[in-house]
Amino acid sequence: MRRRALRSGLRLTEIGFGAAQFGNLFVETTDAASEAAVQTALEGGIRYFDTAPHYGLGLSERRLGRALAEVPRDDYVLSTKVGRLLEPSPENAGQLDDQGFVVPATTRRVWDFSRDGVLRSIESSLGRLGTDRIDIVYLHDPDEHWAAASTTGIATLIELREQGVLGAVGVGMNQSAMPAEFVRQTDIDLVMVAGRFTLADQGALADLLPLARERGVGVVAAAAYNSGLLSARRVPDEVFFDYGPAPAEVIDRARRIARVCEEHGVTLPDAAVQYPLRHPAVVSVVLGSRTPAHVRSTLERYAAPVPEELWTALDAAGLVPHPG
Repeated sequence: MRRRALRSGLRLTEIGFGAAQFGNLFVETTDAASEAAVQTALEGGIRYFDTAPHYGLGLSERRLGRALAEVPRDDYVLSTKVGRLLEPSPENAGQLDDQGFVVPATTRRVWDFSRDGVLRSIESSLGRLGTDRIDIVYLHDPDEHWAAASTTGIATLIELREQGVLGAVGVGMNQSAMPAEFVRQTDIDLVMVAGRFTLADQGALADLLPLARERGVGVVAAAAYNSGLLSARRVPDEVFFDYGPAPAEVIDRARRIARVCEEHGVTLPDAAVQYPLRHPAVVSVVLGSRTPAHVRSTLERYAAPVPEELWTALDAAGLVPHPG
């Protein structure tokens, strides 16, 4: 699989493996399925794996670490995130997590972008992942925490990068405006932006992507299917978009995009996977996977032939602009 380089020298495969579903996102999965999914990804050439403490209250990190345990450490790039410390919560004994992960609420998330909080989070992640090195660390969803995240949070990550502890640092969010401010005001290497540079939503083209290209900051495009809207050849009547039920106008536009794709012999998901990679600032598209079948589907979509005429037609129809 092709790779793209960050300014730090780290090289990411064009497809990355998102491990949120390893944390039992919405439904339970198993250790065996997780390990098989990672093995399938490795066989298919994927060498970039992303996780976070938030995903299943640490379960995703533990499962991903076990699945990669026998892989030579220099053979892959690993990222996780900081900003949500996991603290014991004995008062929630017997309850399930209330943020979409089917796991016992034995710990709770505590927002913390302080220097101590960042250092503690990384140390805990190293333990859960069973590794002595994390290549990339992102500030995770600091939407309501700009003051701390843009000062002590990012300063601590940059300090660790300069010490050689981390290979690259950045911010991961579901919006593009604040990440653009991080690019403008801080010395980050990359941004993970979820859902804002897809076939259905090109909001990042207005702010983040031009600035990232200008400053040499890599962009990792996540949530390429926009919560399921773009994940099937046919867009159903009831489908999610941006973590909630898709409005009728969003469904209609997605169906028009799908029809143009079909006219060019391409499926909607094929185009969804490949579109973000057309922008020169994008270094990887991270797609969530739970099973080997998910991974194989991702690899097939990444490899599917897509004629240049499709992108021209989508742009001409006013549906999906050329990325620049």
